[in-house]
Amino acid sequence: MEQNVLTSLLSLIGTLVGTLGGILVSQRLTNFRLEQLEREVREHNNFARRMPVVEEQIRVANHRIADLEQKAERKEGTM
Repeated sequence: MEQNVLTSLLSLIGTLVGTLGGILVSQRLTNFRLEQLEREVREHNNFARRMPVVEEQIRVANHRIADLEQKAERKEGTM
């Protein structure tokens, strides 16, 4: 009888250790993946913040190009 109880207790301990170990490993992996996702979201948000600035710079550059083209056309017309 005592041997059955000992075997049962050892089985219980083994099951608990295995289960808790699996939970801890799974939690670490989940935390790692969450951190990676947060990093990617931060990068995306930074990109989204910078896009309006880049768009404005492109508008300014296009306007300057158009002005230079008009000046070049006027010079060609006077020659």
